[in-house]
Amino acid sequence: MTTEKEKTRAPAGSARRGIVGRLSWGLADQAASSITNFAVGIYVARSLGLTAFGVFSLAWVTYGVALNVSRGLATDPLMVRFSGVSDAAWRGAVVRSSGTALGVGAALGAASVAAGLALGGRVGPAFACLGAVLPGLLLQDAWRFAFFAAGAGRKAFVNDLVWGVVLVPAMVVSARVGSVAAFVLAWGGAAAVAAVYGCFQSGIRPRLTGAREWLREHRDLGYRYLAENVSNSGASQLRAYGLGAIVGVGAVGVVRGAELLLGPFLAVLMGLSLVTVAEAARVLRRAPHRLGAFCLLLGGGQAVAALLWGGALLLVPDRGGELVLGGVWSSASQLIVPVTLGVAGAGLGTGAAAGLRALGAARRSLRSQLIGSACYVAGGLGGAAVGGTAGSAWGVAAATVCGSAVWWLQLRSALRERHQNPIPEVRTP
Repeated sequence: MTTEKEKTRAPAGSARRGIVGRLSWGLADQAASSITNFAVGIYVARSLGLTAFGVFSLAWVTYGVALNVSRGLATDPLMVRFSGVSDAAWRGAVVRSSGTALGVGAALGAASVAAGLALGGRVGPAFACLGAVLPGLLLQDAWRFAFFAAGAGRKAFVNDLVWGVVLVPAMVVSARVGSVAAFVLAWGGAAAVAAVYGCFQSGIRPRLTGAREWLREHRDLGYRYLAENVSNSGASQLRAYGLGAIVGVGAVGVVRGAELLLGPFLAVLMGLSLVTVAEAARVLRRAPHRLGAFCLLLGGGQAVAALLWGGALLLVPDRGGELVLGGVWSSASQLIVPVTLGVAGAGLGTGAAAGLRALGAARRSLRSQLIGSACYVAGGLGGAAVGGTAGSAWGVAAATVCGSAVWWLQLRSALRERHQNPIPEVRTP
């Protein structure tokens, strides 16, 4: 005979199993994404050398800006408002959000091509090729968000796996060409194949004409998230450009090489909202009193994992490091400690960021991001002026830890406000 206590316990157990299952697919997807990004960076570093790798890194951080524009306008609102909703509501939203991402890619891609043609030299061709592949890159990312919003992380994992498989022969061909532009085309072209495959996975075609309607419906979140995301990626871009101007383009390659050593965690941080925002939104709907603990577990777990990984990197012998990064290792290995501390600080902050986004507290999350980005730029460029490449790395580490503290203070205030005013802040269609 089933007791009432057992009846109430079963749904809780099912909910926990659901969370574990979705997070497991999220981790698997991020592992696939991490391996892809790590392999691209390592292959380029070994194939082209330090200076050319610096040029590729400038194109990479520029892609990060475009990616965050797309996420702010198209897919972040999707995650907040269409996670765990009916299939009909989800499909209608994805048609418009994916169309918005594709439109953003086309517009920013055209701007990147124009900038590349105007710049010329060693940097210009890389930016021109980046512009050509941006629509595919951003659409592929939009499918990942869409699948996680639906709780179908397996499809996101398969899509990233397709990208990785197609990338292997593409990178081999680009290595024979031996230019930064060839590597950018190979990387983005493989993403475009995965983006097309995402249409078949979902049975949905992006609708460009739905972008205006999507932006209008979600402007209360979208434009704040746009400012927040662009301030984040824009800070990285400013730091990279400034470091190149102050120390040299090779310094950008050194920093990127050190970041590659922390690649698994940086990739998780970059795409963390694929899993955590959706899960935080579900926790908020089902057990709002547990949101703070959920966010602390997310952020603390990432911070500890980053510190453990960084500690392991310190034990890697020079021969092993050179096998991975080639000539970039000798300089990049000196930055392991500050880069690890920076990643750990950022990991801790992402837990609070997920909570603020689940609450729909766009004003507070924007404030946190603007403060954190200002600290990042000041620390990175101020440190570069004082201590060169190493000074920039230590400045960024200090700035990231301070920024994480701001995120948690804002989350605490938002949770207190919600407790005092229990009107739901997350809209469910």
